[in-house]
Amino acid sequence: MTEFSSSAKPAKPGHSWNHDPYAILRNRDFVLYLISRFIASLGQQMLTVAVGWELYERTNAALALGLVGLTQMVPMVLATLPAGHVADSYNRKGIIQAMTLAILAASLGLTFVSAFRLHVFWIYLSLFVAGTARTFLWPASAAFLPQLVPRDQFARAVTWNTGSFHLSSVLGPALGGTIIAITRSAATVFAVNALALLIVFTLLVFVRSRPVTLAREEMTIANLIAGFRFVFSTKVILGTITLDLFAVLLGGATALLPVYAKDILRVGPTGLGFLQAALPMGSLLTAFILAHRPPLEKAGRALLWSVAAFGLATIGFGFSTSFWFSFLMLFVCGAADNVSVVVRHTLVQLLTPDEKRGRVSAVNSLFIGTSNELGGFESGFVAHLFGPVISVVSGGIGTILVVIAVAMKWPEIRRYGRLDS
Repeated sequence: MTEFSSSAKPAKPGHSWNHDPYAILRNRDFVLYLISRFIASLGQQMLTVAVGWELYERTNAALALGLVGLTQMVPMVLATLPAGHVADSYNRKGIIQAMTLAILAASLGLTFVSAFRLHVFWIYLSLFVAGTARTFLWPASAAFLPQLVPRDQFARAVTWNTGSFHLSSVLGPALGGTIIAITRSAATVFAVNALALLIVFTLLVFVRSRPVTLAREEMTIANLIAGFRFVFSTKVILGTITLDLFAVLLGGATALLPVYAKDILRVGPTGLGFLQAALPMGSLLTAFILAHRPPLEKAGRALLWSVAAFGLATIGFGFSTSFWFSFLMLFVCGAADNVSVVVRHTLVQLLTPDEKRGRVSAVNSLFIGTSNELGGFESGFVAHLFGPVISVVSGGIGTILVVIAVAMKWPEIRRYGRLDS
């Protein structure tokens, strides 16, 4: 039996790359962390389904669903900079554990509100608490991962981490919907999520990390915006974040999936479920492939080509009137997007000094998180003015134009080589 180790030995200079895709899974602490993040993400996916079902069942108002995104975006905008500063000043594992308990408390609050049919205001308050906790958790979690694995294995760790997230994105909604169908109550899902978070907290207790000395800095404006200054002074990071930000903002076809399922493809709710699963399924396949191949030798070009493929597949989906071709295009979108995520996240973490990782990760999560919300709004607004086909197709074209602009503005990205260098 292969023994677990707290960290794998880095490759010697000139040493051939280890082709064992499962070598990193012998890292005991990374495996515990990976399982904890999978369980947390699975519970969050279930909770999202349950919140939507509960609110619409009680209010029968689409606006009530729209307020969910707003409620979760507000703390992200308000608390991202302090969250990054905290992640660079305090024990990151402790922050992750504390925020996990805060989200657990919010889930228990949702359970209570749902079981006793309290006013929906308390649902939004619980979501606001959970959103604030996740805002502090994200940069701490992103900056914590490099403390678990050596530099030469970090890209592989990101691949496994994103793969577990996409697996939870496939399983979570189905599991949440099944529980609601059986129990006829969203409260059960909220309670299950609280139990899942208790398991996550317990797993984190046993995770050991490489000690990192963090200088506890005063919370000044200069220290808060240090992450922004570093991002804007590091061309490769600025270019990759910009590329992903505008790709998400313009390529928001997922926001219009209900319209396509009902009015264009005419496949109903069952078809909608398949379409929604297509993207994470494509991402999951890419994660599996990346985990079984050497690190990308031309990571910058791979990033640019993957986002361009995302734009082309978005255009294909926009014009499609065939369900299975639409499914295939969304699958390709998910597959291409995973390459972009792995490259971006790896570059952001490896090119950032440890003492700034929390703040830079916070900037990254702010840009991507807000672009997700704004991307859905942009797609819906353009669809309202010009129709869904023009909205999706123009978004795909815009994504390709952004790739060209980024490649010309930041040639350093085109020239960036091996991902784990």
